[in-house]
Amino acid sequence: MEEVEDSRFSPKALEDFKLIDMAVGGDDKAYAKLLLRYRKAVYHMVLKMVRNIDDAEDLTMESFSKAFRSLSRFKKDYTFSTWLFRIATNNAIDFIRKRKLNTLSIQNTYTDDDGQSVGMDVEDDGILNPQDEAIKAQKEELIQLFVNMLPSKYQKLVRLRYFHELSYEEIAEELEAPLGTVKAQLHRARELLYDMVKKNKEHI
Repeated sequence: MEEVEDSRFSPKALEDFKLIDMAVGGDDKAYAKLLLRYRKAVYHMVLKMVRNIDDAEDLTMESFSKAFRSLSRFKKDYTFSTWLFRIATNNAIDFIRKRKLNTLSIQNTYTDDDGQSVGMDVEDDGILNPQDEAIKAQKEELIQLFVNMLPSKYQKLVRLRYFHELSYEEIAEELEAPLGTVKAQLHRARELLYDMVKKNKEHI
């Protein structure tokens, strides 16, 4: 990717562009830094939309997964944060539509790093289409960065949830385990994943 020097972008946005170049070049720590930089903001935005902690955590991971799988196609015409929030918004909207949830209006707006107001009711630009075969072919890229470092009992749960997209109920049936146990262990698995990302960030 080309170097971007543009007064339209904040120093943070320009640093994001450099991290994206590094990530596309194969630097796992750059992925980790982008994840740590925006995870909380994405999570809180999604939580306001779906109003469920477990769902918000799942959707946050899925949003980063979709963004990182498409990172090589990211165009530096706007900030990474704007692009990422659009992905997360579309992902949450798809979830809401599927579950037919009665949640907060998606007509709200948020402000990106450069102070621009961005509508949350955004159009699908093709990259985000869940039917996109190219995205499906690279389904596991983000979580595979760290999932192999998880204890084996969590690895299977994560793969069933994020790679095979099973529901909590389906996972409980598959593993012949109580639903509450599945939810608790998946929550712990996500915490471990984020802890590993934090440890990687310390060495960046």
